[in-house]
Amino acid sequence: MNKIVIICTVVMVAAAAAGETAISKQVLFRAGEGGYFGYRIPALAVTKSGSLLAFCEARKTSLNDSGDIDTVVRRSTDGGRTWSAMQVIADAGPDTCGNPCPVVDRVSGAILLPLTQNKGDGPEDKILKGEAPPRTVWLTKSTDDGLTWSPLADISVTTRRPDWRWYATGPGHGIQLEPGRIIIPCDHSTGPEKDDWHSHIIYSDDGGASWQIGGVVDGRTNECIAVELEDGRIYLNMRNYRNTHLRAVSTSADAGLTWSPAADDPALIEPVCQASSVRYSTAEGGGGNVVVFSNPASRRRENMTVRLSYDDCRTWPVAKTLHAGPAAYSDLAVLPDDTIACLYEAGEKTPYDTITLALFTLEWVTSP
Repeated sequence: MNKIVIICTVVMVAAAAAGETAISKQVLFRAGEGGYFGYRIPALAVTKSGSLLAFCEARKTSLNDSGDIDTVVRRSTDGGRTWSAMQVIADAGPDTCGNPCPVVDRVSGAILLPLTQNKGDGPEDKILKGEAPPRTVWLTKSTDDGLTWSPLADISVTTRRPDWRWYATGPGHGIQLEPGRIIIPCDHSTGPEKDDWHSHIIYSDDGGASWQIGGVVDGRTNECIAVELEDGRIYLNMRNYRNTHLRAVSTSADAGLTWSPAADDPALIEPVCQASSVRYSTAEGGGGNVVVFSNPASRRRENMTVRLSYDDCRTWPVAKTLHAGPAAYSDLAVLPDDTIACLYEAGEKTPYDTITLALFTLEWVTSP
């Protein structure tokens, strides 16, 4: 496997207010370094042993969503302070292999990584119109804490319907419900119109050995992230094409088989972009009703913001800016020591200059 060293820039932001906890920021992927034009689509996973894995798409010749795109990972075994060299784990030659959506099976410890592929010369607009082959769904996994990865396996037969054209896993992370079902948030299209775009989930009840299609949400929804609520329902937070510049949300009371009608969340402004969410729980098992959310809180791709909910995503009374400048996609994770990690696209000139990791505490988010 190819390994490319990327120099990691570390910036420590000092606490401004008395008693405020510091936040650390590290650039894990920088445009133009490592043999790639740029990097996009961040995703995080915390392994059973506590290692932190940072995934993204490495785009060879441009920032376009199609072309020669590989999936890469970096690995930290010390809580995100130091990192391995970049490792290419999925390479489809001149074609596109991306949209990483990792999830860790808490029983076996296996790291499951669903991905999608399409022809490098078949961009999204042609796929939406049926003028290029549809996207296919693939899976790789690691059983050694992310050191090595299995060959890609095509799981399209059980995870996409024949009339689905565009398809995306995640991006971001999947979840595992308390009873054990693994949920991967996804989206697909049946045509070029926004009414034909839908969020959906796929699921596995056997640790990722087999997969099935779950429920499909209303049209004009897209990239999504899932959280298990305190009462066992699944909350799906979705990119929204209803011209409201607000996130769309839906819930499922049957482990993802059906979904409530999509509704706008008036607190979650968005520029029509991806977002992330994760349930926070302390090492002692407390704090389970805190949900963390991240997105560019603006009508433009800027102002990467972290929010907190204390009532299962009904309200978001706490918000704090991570990066006020250009910013786009992000993903969240909670480390074993209760540190919150946010891997996000950000820059000074464009949102795609870097993929940066921020590490912070719940107290940092709630501090003045």
